[in-house]
Amino acid sequence: MKPASQMTPRELAEASARAMWNDDSASQRLGMTLDNIAPGEATLSMTILEAMSNGHGNCHGGYIFTLADSAFAFACNSYNQLAVAQHCSITYLIPGRIGDRLTATAKEISRHGRSGIYDIRVTNQSGEHVAEFRGHSRLVKGTHLPVEE
Repeated sequence: MKPASQMTPRELAEASARAMWNDDSASQRLGMTLDNIAPGEATLSMTILEAMSNGHGNCHGGYIFTLADSAFAFACNSYNQLAVAQHCSITYLIPGRIGDRLTATAKEISRHGRSGIYDIRVTNQSGEHVAEFRGHSRLVKGTHLPVEE
């Protein structure tokens, strides 16, 4: 693998995502797939299983939040700098249904200093808008890939 300093921004985002994915058992065990990664962007998807249903027979909101949060994490960690969530909020628009394939698309809105803001749109397989998530990130010490001194 090329040294991080010689990678294009997209290569750096892809390598950072691979490093994160290897340790992300929550996203993996929920059956999420990482469909796209680029600097400040990420798309993840997941099929809603019966085990993810709530008392109304719909997808439990926590699973929708988790999918959006994972897309947020990959987007804000795409620069080979460790980033964590500082604040997140979600608005549910329509229910996710058992069997739906939900897709969370994260886009960077602002990145300045140690702070970032990301909007994540969750849609179903028909393109219907299921939820809107906003995440505020904070950079912490460390990198995903070794950095040459």
